Amino acid sequence: MITGYSIEQVLPHRAPMILLDRFIEAGADYGICSLIISENSPFYDSARGAVPAYVGIEYMAQTIAAYAGANRLVAGGQVKIGFLLGCRKYQPLVTEFTIGTELTIHATQLVRESSGLSVFECSISKQQQVLVNARLNVFEPDDHEAWLTE
Repeated sequence: MITGYSIEQVLPHRAPMILLDRFIEAGADYGICSLIISENSPFYDSARGAVPAYVGIEYMAQTIAAYAGANRLVAGGQVKIGFLLGCRKYQPLVTEFTIGTELTIHATQLVRESSGLSVFECSISKQQQVLVNARLNVFEPDDHEAWLTE
């Protein structure tokens, strides 16, 4: 189990696009992060007093990035960028995440191909009650600079 990193250490993102508050832990095939919805949360809608539930896709994607970053750091590497390719079966049980709600995001790697393609089963929970489930397809190229110029 990997712990002890801040969210800023394991993500390739920079403020204001870091949407998560805390990196909790990662293992060989999973990552867990959390955040508390506040008025300062990116995409917070003051008229609703909430963040729309569709922003959960990015919470999941950043949890996957944190998992990958933590595993790279432990292996002596550097945090790298990856790409969210798609989302299947995004199943929200809520339409929004209300202010003051602490969300825990779990991402478990189901498949990883040598090409860098992976599939993750993800969930967003509030006090162990699942609010959203989804599968995310992601891509982490060996050399993202070269890949972007192709």
